[in-house]
Amino acid sequence: MKERIYICGYMGAGKSSLSKRLASKLGWTAFDLDDIFEEKYKISVRDFFDKYDEPLFRKLESALLKETSQIIKGVIATGGGTPCFYDNMEWMNVNGITIFVEVSCKTAVNRILNSKKKRPLTMNMTENELMQYVEKHYCNRLHYYNQSQVIVKGESLDMLELLSLLKNKYNII
Repeated sequence: MKERIYICGYMGAGKSSLSKRLASKLGWTAFDLDDIFEEKYKISVRDFFDKYDEPLFRKLESALLKETSQIIKGVIATGGGTPCFYDNMEWMNVNGITIFVEVSCKTAVNRILNSKKKRPLTMNMTENELMQYVEKHYCNRLHYYNQSQVIVKGESLDMLELLSLLKNKYNII
């Protein structure tokens, strides 16, 4: 039995919310890779992007992801780009169960615009610019997200259905 679940998907998909809800239902612990990053490096992801660059962030993020192999009975929300760099998606599939929270571009844009948490890659964009960016960026990342073992619809997620699938296919309860 795999004892880790990795929640993947684009910005605004609801990865953090799902990780908390799912962990609660399973009696496991929820983790957020961005929170782990901020705690370890004592800097927000946003400030890190401002001060350094994305390639360095992705390198450190990948190393932190590998450290989650020590987590037992954990549901880990990954960053939107986590699966797309290094061998992260392949590694998560080997070391846990991966769930892709799929949402439409429109949903992602609405959630990003209304989020209290400002995203480093989309700050200061107009709604039109954001939609164009999301459509292109999300498309480029779908190849990685679609390698997930489980795909759920973020707009209409059925938690009972997901729990049933995890129990029947992956023996998680």
